[in-house]
Amino acid sequence: MRRGLGRPGAAGERGGRPSARAARSLFVEPPTDAALSVSELTRRIKGLLEGSTGQLAVAGEIAGLKASPSGHVYFSLKDAGALIDCVLWRSAAGRVGEFPRDGDQVVVRGRLSVYEPRGRYQLVVSSFAGGRGKGDLWLKFEETRERLAAEGLFAAERKRKLPPSPRSVGIVTSPTGAAIRDMLKILTRRAPGVRVIVSPCLVQGSGAAAEIVRALARLDRWGGADVIIVGRGGGSFEDLWPFNEEAVARAIAGTRTPVVSAVGHETDFSLADFAADARAATPSEAAERVVPDRAALLARVSAAAAGLARALSGLVRTRRARLIRAARSRLFRRPEDILMPRWQRLDDALVRLAAGADASLLAARNRLTAAETRLSCLSPRQVLSRGYAIALDGEGRVLLDAARTEAGARIGVILHRGRLDARVERARQPPEPR
Repeated sequence: MRRGLGRPGAAGERGGRPSARAARSLFVEPPTDAALSVSELTRRIKGLLEGSTGQLAVAGEIAGLKASPSGHVYFSLKDAGALIDCVLWRSAAGRVGEFPRDGDQVVVRGRLSVYEPRGRYQLVVSSFAGGRGKGDLWLKFEETRERLAAEGLFAAERKRKLPPSPRSVGIVTSPTGAAIRDMLKILTRRAPGVRVIVSPCLVQGSGAAAEIVRALARLDRWGGADVIIVGRGGGSFEDLWPFNEEAVARAIAGTRTPVVSAVGHETDFSLADFAADARAATPSEAAERVVPDRAALLARVSAAAAGLARALSGLVRTRRARLIRAARSRLFRRPEDILMPRWQRLDDALVRLAAGADASLLAARNRLTAAETRLSCLSPRQVLSRGYAIALDGEGRVLLDAARTEAGARIGVILHRGRLDARVERARQPPEPR
């Protein structure tokens, strides 16, 4: 830490930090029958720590920045050797224009404080100052993420659907952490019959990434797991770093078994999250997501069965009532009362149909006789019967003009009865009209 430029707050009558004598007086060993309570000890530490420092300017990298529903902002400030919790109250947060993000290098101003319920010291931040930039790990994370995304390793079309009801669940995590206990508890409660296979590995520190890759490969090569959960509980950005290693991301993307990534808390994102087929905010959420709740399923089945029974009962009651009404109706008591009027209407219809058919046939016959009469009047033979004849030239064509023949030509004459073969003695033309 670096001391701020402002004057430290007063700690005694003359100001400045308490003297060594004053500090020792806070922790003088009390009599046996007057032991300090934890609360009293914490209050004394709080008074000593807060009274010995004023405003501080501290440089470091932002980690785990999270805004609470109340408007207060919590985060950690860290460097290569240490980490300190920080809080920015809502009143001060409203004065911050642009908030930094995880991985940003910042200079904050604030004062030291002790949070008594947990006995933890923290920095109460009043403002952000100084330059901003990304920490080395964060820059490496972003560079690797962009490169793998460009390769298509995180593409949505590569994601596989999780099985709706897996028979076995594989877990890649530390066998001693709280995450595995939480997941086993939830899996046992939600799906007692599901087989759980744990492939243990380190999840933090040197060599953790290689162990995660090997543990994942063991489960995938075995092939008995329907879905695999890879993850761990919360921690700092550095603690979660093995899940940001390129080898881990490629191993997750290359499995044959669907993988759910559950690294850290809801606000933590890792390359494992991007490479996995699904992301869960926490390991507990991953356990809830991969298996259906047996109790909830049974409740839904029971509700569905009850609903089906009610529906069938209602259907039976409705059909029974309809049957009773039908049995009491006139159709069942005297069916002939329904059928006889219909038979009578059918007989009337047949009589009308026969009469109509006879009338139509007579009208058609009369129209045919009239047509025959008209056609007969137009027949050439009918004309010949009145003394007319038809003259034909030597080729059998009808002669209409005397100019078309000459004296001595042979012609035919068709009479009403028979035909005459004759020779023309003279052809006379009709006089010219005046």
